[in-house]
Amino acid sequence: MTLRNHQFRLAARPVGAVKRTDFNYVEEPVHSPGDNEVLVKTLYLSLDPAMRGWMNEGKSYIPPVALGEVMRAGGVGKVVESKHPKFNAGDFVYGTLGIQEYATLDGKGLSKVDPSVAPLPVYLGTLGMPGMTAYFGLLDIGKPQPGETVVVSGAAGAVGTVVGQIAKIKGCRVVGIAGGKQKCDYLTQTLGFDAAIDYKSDDVKKALRQHCPKGVDVYFDNVGGDILDIVLTQLARKARIVICGAISQYNSTRGVKGPSNYMSLLVNRASMTGMVVFDYADRYPEAGREMAGWLKSGQLKTREDIVSGLETFPETLLKLFSGENFGKLVLKVADA
Repeated sequence: MTLRNHQFRLAARPVGAVKRTDFNYVEEPVHSPGDNEVLVKTLYLSLDPAMRGWMNEGKSYIPPVALGEVMRAGGVGKVVESKHPKFNAGDFVYGTLGIQEYATLDGKGLSKVDPSVAPLPVYLGTLGMPGMTAYFGLLDIGKPQPGETVVVSGAAGAVGTVVGQIAKIKGCRVVGIAGGKQKCDYLTQTLGFDAAIDYKSDDVKKALRQHCPKGVDVYFDNVGGDILDIVLTQLARKARIVICGAISQYNSTRGVKGPSNYMSLLVNRASMTGMVVFDYADRYPEAGREMAGWLKSGQLKTREDIVSGLETFPETLLKLFSGENFGKLVLKVADA
């Protein structure tokens, strides 16, 4: 086999924002798969805020990427060669492919995807990890009831857009917090959010009081920091807060800024619960079927921000932390 594989391997633990020098960009030959292995050509890779945490050393919900290892990433690809009984050459698959052009895998955690049901990049967003995060975080932890007010931060991102739309499907009033007029208009005019707050130009606390006159029943937090602190002051009785992410804190060199208004949880008999999507892995098919139905009926819309070129990975990843991406950030590696 004469194929060559380009890949990004973690070279250093980033301090603050990720830099190209935190990785080694290497080339190696592609070898045929062994028994019970498949060789997958990477087509699209999912770029997610969680990747920044995976680069840090220390205890977390998943082991860190080791120095010298291919950078972890979910992806969609096409089976080139298979010696695994469950997969055939030509199958489209989803799994942890890593930031590389080709991946040799043992089949564990690898699943087939159908491009006739949805375009391949959608399997990295609404029908992938972000969509699963939104589905289980909102429905299993947030437990929204018809008529309640749901607020979501990072609302124009891959998780936030799905959270808000599912909340609308469940009969809730939905308020999104996002950065910039274009994103806020998209939330209300295209996705059907009841209101959107531009944290870059609006007084967030004042806007929350205006759009949530009875308080916030469910808050789905993707950003942490000051926004979380403000929402804590606006909780309704027995509110539920889902801690999904804290993107405002991931590149901090001064430590994580915790909530100073946490006593609102006591006063309002509210709860705050952390959410890790991998805990629901055995139920992914359940969520996938329901969301695929919503996509087909038009109740659920998707938006992907696709950037081409594996070699652009370090700089493209930074779009997540500057707010430049609009929708699910996907790195296109190759054509099928």
